[in-house]
Amino acid sequence: MRARKKKWADNEIDTNALLVEGPERFKGAWAEYFLNARPVHAEIGCGKGRFIVETAAAAPDINFIALEREKQVIVSGLRRAREAGLKNLAFILADADYLPDIFGANELKKLYINFCDPWPNRKKWAKRRLTHENYLKIYETILDGPLLLKTDNRELFEFSLSQFEIRNWDVKNISWDLHNGGYTGLTTEYEDKFAAIGAPIMHCEATPGN
Repeated sequence: MRARKKKWADNEIDTNALLVEGPERFKGAWAEYFLNARPVHAEIGCGKGRFIVETAAAAPDINFIALEREKQVIVSGLRRAREAGLKNLAFILADADYLPDIFGANELKKLYINFCDPWPNRKKWAKRRLTHENYLKIYETILDGPLLLKTDNRELFEFSLSQFEIRNWDVKNISWDLHNGGYTGLTTEYEDKFAAIGAPIMHCEATPGN
């Protein structure tokens, strides 16, 4: 479902300094953007931005980059981050296919994928899943650290585990019902909604193999 148009969206896009224009110019050089050499973590599909804003606020010694392809969605994250006064967070209006153009080799030290679109279980749609092996190949070129995945879709989770195995990724901290184990970490708005009704949230940590 496409997000409802926000009257203030265009102004937020035009005036918010946290939205990076021409992000490809910082490929391999995000230290120049942030004016420091701290580690860079990223989230693909940041949605309304609560998770990445709270994560960045809790870790001021790390630089964060949030990608979101929907303009009417990313504006909420931009507003949250601006109001929080964060200096270690940047936003990019783009999808995952654009990653090789904006990050250099091993530039990311951690990658978050939270509740991505599971896409129907059809061969032609599977390649659009952010954990399909084609995307894993991309991550392998830019990621020097773990990918943290969360989803409420069991089919997607099983698919993801199989793709990690195909690409020889090291997978650990697998949970089929994260919140049933007393999870106290940061959450997304979507996650809270479904965890509140007892829907199992699945999680794992996967690192590219050698």
